[in-house]
Amino acid sequence: MSTVLSNFDSWKQFLAARLEQGKKLGLSEDTIANLAYEIGSFLDERVDPKNEEQRVLKEIWDAGDEEERKTLARLMCKLVQH
Repeated sequence: MSTVLSNFDSWKQFLAARLEQGKKLGLSEDTIANLAYEIGSFLDERVDPKNEEQRVLKEIWDAGDEEERKTLARLMCKLVQH
């Protein structure tokens, strides 16, 4: 996991692959977004940002309330789909 986190493009590719797996398993967009929120919460609490992009995301995450964090998780899902 630390290799994936060290480069932001690798992180986005990893997220995109997991998102695609979730879709193939039949997970709904809401379920995927909830999982993304849970992953974001885990990363915020237990993983130091490995690059500038992750530091910015952590600062935004920390500044937001629960609904804003859920929105950020949904936006990350959209980002990696394109």
